[in-house]
Amino acid sequence: MVVRSLRGDTDVYLEVGKKKVFAAALAWPGWSRSGKDEEQALDALASYLPRYAPVVKRAGLAVPTDVFTVIERIPGNTSTDFGVLDHAADADRAALTATHARRLAALVSAAWDAFADIVAATPTELTKGPRGGGRDRDKMADHVVGAEASYARKIGIRHKRPDLADTAAIAALRTDIIAALSRPWAGGDVPHGSWPPAYAARRIAWHVLDHAWEMQDRTPT
Repeated sequence: MVVRSLRGDTDVYLEVGKKKVFAAALAWPGWSRSGKDEEQALDALASYLPRYAPVVKRAGLAVPTDVFTVIERIPGNTSTDFGVLDHAADADRAALTATHARRLAALVSAAWDAFADIVAATPTELTKGPRGGGRDRDKMADHVVGAEASYARKIGIRHKRPDLADTAAIAALRTDIIAALSRPWAGGDVPHGSWPPAYAARRIAWHVLDHAWEMQDRTPT
């Protein structure tokens, strides 16, 4: 079982639903996992550090530890219980320096690179779930790109939903996302329907890596 302490090295928050809990590392976009309760969510987060570490290294950063400090608990909702990381933490409203913002953006960019490598190594057809469900590779990749066009609007970027084959449009969307995430931010509240940049980085990277790892787990052996 993962070691936890009152003063750990990695700050996390918990999004607590009725059926599911997410544990999310505040400073590490993409490193967020869920479980049936707080303990299982934290254990899942720790267990995924070896899979997240290559993303961190791509961003040129030192790999964090799996000694956690829970600094915040926030109530979840039906989206949480469905399996979606859905709420910003209070800590996400803190000001971001240019250095901090560029660091978050670098991790998002590294998550995209990791996703591209995994897509390239994944067969077009994936194993199905126990009831025959689950997207195949290309539909999953298309879903990721479509979600990013929607997420981008939460930080003031408006692009048409790119077609999966339109690599130029995807690159343009992602360039604008990275530019927005790289800017310093004064902190505070955001307009209704918008996201603080730290949460936007976390949500985008989590969605990308969640599906990347799903592809790996559902690749036929």
